[in-house]
Amino acid sequence: MIPTDLYPADRLERAREAAAGAGLGALLISPGADLRYLTGYQALPLERLTCLVLPVDGEPFLLVPELERPAALASPAGNLGIEITGWAETEDPYALIAARLPAGMARVGVDNHMWAEKTIAFRGVLPDADQALAGEVLGRLRIRKTQAEAEALRRAGAAIDRVHARMGEWLRAGRTEREVGRDIAEAITAEGHVRTDFVIVGSGPHSASPHHELSDRVIQPGDPVVVDIGGTTEDGYCSDSTRDYVVGEPPAEYRRLYEVLLTAQRAQTDAVRPGITAEQLDAIGRDIITDAGFGPHFIHRTGHGIGLETHEEPYIVAGSALPLEPGMAFSVEPGIYLPDRFGARIEDIVICTDDGGERLNRTSRELVVLP
Repeated sequence: MIPTDLYPADRLERAREAAAGAGLGALLISPGADLRYLTGYQALPLERLTCLVLPVDGEPFLLVPELERPAALASPAGNLGIEITGWAETEDPYALIAARLPAGMARVGVDNHMWAEKTIAFRGVLPDADQALAGEVLGRLRIRKTQAEAEALRRAGAAIDRVHARMGEWLRAGRTEREVGRDIAEAITAEGHVRTDFVIVGSGPHSASPHHELSDRVIQPGDPVVVDIGGTTEDGYCSDSTRDYVVGEPPAEYRRLYEVLLTAQRAQTDAVRPGITAEQLDAIGRDIITDAGFGPHFIHRTGHGIGLETHEEPYIVAGSALPLEPGMAFSVEPGIYLPDRFGARIEDIVICTDDGGERLNRTSRELVVLP
């Protein structure tokens, strides 16, 4: 059962106020993370329109295909006290929405992930209203997690930690990445997730590819292995954690690389606090890696926000002057990748607190040597 405090009714009012402040006449929210954030409804992304309509002047309502109305009513949205209306197959849902919106709106905010065919259909029925991205409004609300959301992320972090703690059951020489990945995916759901979102098992030279796909490569003695895994819990919140393993004795240069990476990642997680900017946090680890001679091999940002989506604001990257604030949750995951040889990445989810940072992943960050 999803805790009711994860989807408080006042989110709709705060979203309405934010939309008004941005000069929007209404928000039009289709299935996805923003709809879940505002209502708790995990709607199916169908060709039939599902849309939360949140006018600045007027009452919000959720328009769904008639055959989906029972599911919407049974979701947390059914307890928010908003109208949930079904539309029939012969009706035009876009015209129904347009008829209920105040006349003369100059701008509407459409969901960032709304399908193009739906945004174009709204343009047809609201020809005088410019379209803006609703995410520019809702992102400012979603970026700071409430205490309930932080607790949901703690549960997700603990669940993925339990999977990493079992890695010795599956990861060994003679097995393929795909075989190991299949076992990990089953464990992700067994250990507290409702869905496995991704499994990366990069062995040997594949560990130098940050987003390596599972392959039929057989893991060899001495192989470094990057394991990056995550899923979604029943709460709707995501996990994401990367740890590094080696099957047998690793190459000496790999151990040196790993010690540099571990120093950088620890320095970055220790530096999390209100007021430090995203680019400053990125630079802390990047400078350590660069000073050790591996700068060109740290090829991605330090981290990404996490919550109802695995990747969301804030992004911890050079060029972002965004100051961190209490409640922001994000990954800290520097990596070093030597092409065609090996690589490593260490990833923790961290929440910025009132006076520092809380690391949600508690498994050891040391290199794990498996027999």
